[in-house]
Amino acid sequence: MKKRILLTLLFTFLAIPGFSQAKEESQKAHSIISMDEVIVTATRQEEKISSVPANVTVINETDIKDSTAYDIPDLLRSQVGVHVNDIAGNRRNYTVDLRGFGETASLNTLVLVDGRRVNQADLSGTDWTLIPLDRVKRIEIIRGGRGSVLYGDNAAGGVINIITKQGEDFEVGGELMGGSYDTFKGNAYASGSSKDLSYAISTSYLTSDGYRDNSDTDAKDVGGNLNYDVSDRMSLNFSAGYHKDDTGMPGAIRKSEFEQGASRTDTFHSDDYYDVEDYYFKGTPEIFFLNDSLFKMDLSFRKREQLYFSSFFGGTYEGDTEIETVTVSPQIVLKEKFFGFTHSLILGFDFEDAEENITNTVLGLFPSTDKQKLEKENYGYYIHDDIDLSNRLSISGGYRYDRAEFKFDPWTPDHATMDENLYTAGISYNFYKKSYAYFSFSHSFRYPVLDEFYDYITNTVQTDLKPQTSDDYEFGVRHYVTESLFASLNIFRIDTEDEIYFNPTTYTNQNLDGKTRRDGVEVSLTKTFDWATLSGTYTYTKATIESGQHEDKDFPNVPEHQFTFNTLFPLPYGFSVGVGGVYVGERPFISDFANAFDDQEDYFVLNTKIMYQWKKLNAFLNINNLTDEEYSEYGVLGSFPDERAYYPSPKINFLVGVSGHF
Repeated sequence: MKKRILLTLLFTFLAIPGFSQAKEESQKAHSIISMDEVIVTATRQEEKISSVPANVTVINETDIKDSTAYDIPDLLRSQVGVHVNDIAGNRRNYTVDLRGFGETASLNTLVLVDGRRVNQADLSGTDWTLIPLDRVKRIEIIRGGRGSVLYGDNAAGGVINIITKQGEDFEVGGELMGGSYDTFKGNAYASGSSKDLSYAISTSYLTSDGYRDNSDTDAKDVGGNLNYDVSDRMSLNFSAGYHKDDTGMPGAIRKSEFEQGASRTDTFHSDDYYDVEDYYFKGTPEIFFLNDSLFKMDLSFRKREQLYFSSFFGGTYEGDTEIETVTVSPQIVLKEKFFGFTHSLILGFDFEDAEENITNTVLGLFPSTDKQKLEKENYGYYIHDDIDLSNRLSISGGYRYDRAEFKFDPWTPDHATMDENLYTAGISYNFYKKSYAYFSFSHSFRYPVLDEFYDYITNTVQTDLKPQTSDDYEFGVRHYVTESLFASLNIFRIDTEDEIYFNPTTYTNQNLDGKTRRDGVEVSLTKTFDWATLSGTYTYTKATIESGQHEDKDFPNVPEHQFTFNTLFPLPYGFSVGVGGVYVGERPFISDFANAFDDQEDYFVLNTKIMYQWKKLNAFLNINNLTDEEYSEYGVLGSFPDERAYYPSPKINFLVGVSGHF
């Protein structure tokens, strides 16, 4: 009887006017990715996904609009092989981990915006607040060390390229939203084109008290792109952005403090803060020649100033850091036929100069003020070729020589020089209709960042640090079972030598004395029905230290198991509902290389988004952590003696908003 009633209700629902239209719109918007889809990240130029021997993900505008994500890291956490930590629970400080690099994930995952490097030469890693979600057109993720040949430093785990919106038809729009923790966000944009000129500009403002005490943030952003076609053979592209934010830092809560009655929202660091002002300019002239070949040169300048204050058991620490970065990257792309085969041959040179000025003031038992000037000059020469041997078979390979010169003032020794040879090779085979398999090998690396050389205890520089190197092997299959069902499987192994880590005993950065191994399996499924789109992922990562002092120990903050799922249900009269869930398994606490403590607990978080569209207006309601789970994404060993400490994540919270475009 119950079954009959449910079926009757279902058929009645399907018969409601407007539902069939919603189904058609959903199917169009969420078509499964095609093997002919073009990406730019894998070779720094346009290339079909089918020829890339790596696990590739493309997140498009429709995916972004329909997701339950609040910002880019929130969007990335639903992707296979990606582990995201919101450290303070206030959406200000994130780590995004590709391929299980744990606590140094931000230094092993290269992030680009329109091909421009976002990672800096210091420990700050990627500042995700610099890239508001409303500016994003698509995101491309290339997992594994393949990107080291083309991009150099920081790409051992993979590359994430965020591509911003460009001007097309004239359009203006904006969005207003508000919700839990007195959160308010507003943004506005305008874009368009006129003959040979196109433009896109946007601005946004965010304020929020955050889930915990002293986790408030206040952020302002403005950015834009300007493109001018000088002729059929030449174009000029400009982009710029400005960001400013003032954010409180609540710090961790120790296990003993919880036992003494501390609540999840408490802070024991009520005066700590982190303020940032950041801006950049980028220009790229492009000249086309022969049939489909190109010369281009990326020129960029970035200045970032950080002011931070923190308290600890022995006193307080205040830092004022300013980094200026200049980048010059000429490149020639030859897309021509040689010896009967189609080639995409790339030759390029990267130069980056990063100069960091630091003033540190310590008050307490041993007060001091130190001023330092650190500099990194980086040179990289590379060549990479993709060759179509037939309609079904393509091969690729590349080589890079990379050299970095570090300077330290006022210490002795006052410099260090490092260089590496990087290479990659891969093969991709279209074995059935739109399905294909691939295999690749890459030798990747990362240099120590400027701050890792500095010993804050002895106020000296450690010039004996060595670059970290990795050998990356992977095999994958992307199979289009039907037009509406897609599955992918990727198996990888990464062997790393001289992995750079922070030693919690000596309070210095060192090279591990043993090899690190990461074995993994990444599985994705997407199915489009008449009534919904369903997708799911599973990631297995086993990261262990193979030899040395911590032999056979699990690498900190790398979960062995993760899975995600996302659904989108179109409803009548312009409504739709999206539901997404993320499960993260147990993992050792940050700095627990000896695995001396129980692992941090696993968690499952369920989010939902209700959307309504009327003409050019959209309204939405996001409910995050729908089950009100108490969990902590990030946990560390802290204090003396070692003790587990947690950064509690937000309980159930909501965000409601309205947007429009005209």
